[in-house]
Amino acid sequence: MSEKIKKENKTSFIDWFLGSEAATSVAVVILGIIAGTIIVMCVGKNPGGLFKAIWQSFVGQYNRGLGKWSLAPLGNTLTYAIPYVLCGLSMGFANRVGMFNIGAEGQYMVGMLAAHAFAVCIPSFPGQWFFCIIVAMLAGAVWGGIVGVLKAKFKISEVVATIMLNYIALYLYRLIALYVLPEGLINKTYQTAPLANGALLQGIGIRIREGALQLGDFQLNIGFIFMLLSVLAFWYIMEKTKLGFSLRATGFNKEAARCSGINDTNAISTAMAISGAFAGIAGACVLLGSLRFGRIMQSQDNYGFMGIAVALVGNSKALGTLLAGILFGALKSAYSLMQFMSIPREVVNIIEGLIVIFIALRAGLEIVKAYRAKQLLKKEAR
Repeated sequence: MSEKIKKENKTSFIDWFLGSEAATSVAVVILGIIAGTIIVMCVGKNPGGLFKAIWQSFVGQYNRGLGKWSLAPLGNTLTYAIPYVLCGLSMGFANRVGMFNIGAEGQYMVGMLAAHAFAVCIPSFPGQWFFCIIVAMLAGAVWGGIVGVLKAKFKISEVVATIMLNYIALYLYRLIALYVLPEGLINKTYQTAPLANGALLQGIGIRIREGALQLGDFQLNIGFIFMLLSVLAFWYIMEKTKLGFSLRATGFNKEAARCSGINDTNAISTAMAISGAFAGIAGACVLLGSLRFGRIMQSQDNYGFMGIAVALVGNSKALGTLLAGILFGALKSAYSLMQFMSIPREVVNIIEGLIVIFIALRAGLEIVKAYRAKQLLKKEAR
């Protein structure tokens, strides 16, 4: 009798795991880290350095020279997480409506361009950074909305449209930065005129010089607050509003939503505009929080593409995307720490790639779930 109970408990655990998106997301992350560990061992290095670097990215590191605990690695993790989370929200919001937004990179660059123009063309004034972020958000919304209209009105694939708009955004940024904005090229360094002081995002790190905890080098700006507000807005819109219900219904079944009186054309256009707004904020936060000057982009930053992985790991949910973005931020923070531990830094890129591959393979679990459902039906029939 006890063996039968154990068997039933084991079966229920497997079914729970297959049906839990959160559990499978955690599993693929663990698999990615395990694969990275094997790679480190194959190149003859101690994998303990890999785990130490990732751990320090979350909790900081002990500074032996000063005899204090430094939270600088944690500050870097949270700073890197800002564009990851925001671009993840961009992808996740569209995904909840049945759209695959590959254009977060372009929306990110357009938002950055708008913030850049406002920060170098408008004389500095208190609170200018807030208006830069609003302008970037609107620019990203327009860029994303274009894709939504093309999809809703003309049935043009959002995948094709977003890929093309990514390149248009990149070269549009270069043209405007070089030939329109003030001082387009300074000493051939791919820098433009300095950003207005009022446009720069201020740090929010607490500075403590006494005691065993050192927060003086904790680099984090108020873009982190905008990131958290964006996560909250994502959750509230999608889960607590009539608009969110219509968007989710369109994502589940567009034809059924239309028969229920939901305007799927407006839903798709609105979803892509909101998605673009999240990515636009990301562009402004990177420019105003990390740089003191404008940019002439030579290539894409790839935050938008990494946002796809973040959204997939986070299951396109607000909290899941936040946690996944912090995880990817920690991996990027660990990237710089590994050079002190004799660990090839390329391992981080491999781990990120493997996580994406394992997430893609998660679709295979649906086959396993269907098979187990048939088996359970057969048992019940007996």
